[in-house]
Amino acid sequence: VQLVESGGGLVQPGGSLRLSCTAFGFTFSNYAMGWYRQAPGKQLELVATIDRSGTTNYADSVKGRFTISRDNAKNTVYLQMNSLKVEDTSVYYCNAIRGSMNYWGQGTQVTVSS
Repeated sequence: VQLVESGGGLVQPGGSLRLSCTAFGFTFSNYAMGWYRQAPGKQLELVATIDRSGTTNYADSVKGRFTISRDNAKNTVYLQMNSLKVEDTSVYYCNAIRGSMNYWGQGTQVTVSS
């Protein structure tokens, strides 16, 4: 089982990035997927989730700026991040969950700085 994230990097405030997370080794369509982030010295926080039916949920801090989506044919979940702010700087982690099964990616760094 593996979750492989990509798409992180350095971007200026107001810019955009799209994160991708591709799943291997389990039936992707059966799992709810999510993005979480952790900044240095801070706790892990939920960014966005999408369930098997496509229902989404967002942290208040990213509503209207970030969009989570999934492509079950590609076993991939995306996080489109627009209007990025300095405070969005974090390591972003992909998560897959179904009952007691809970998988995490290795994380991808997003840095928002001028």
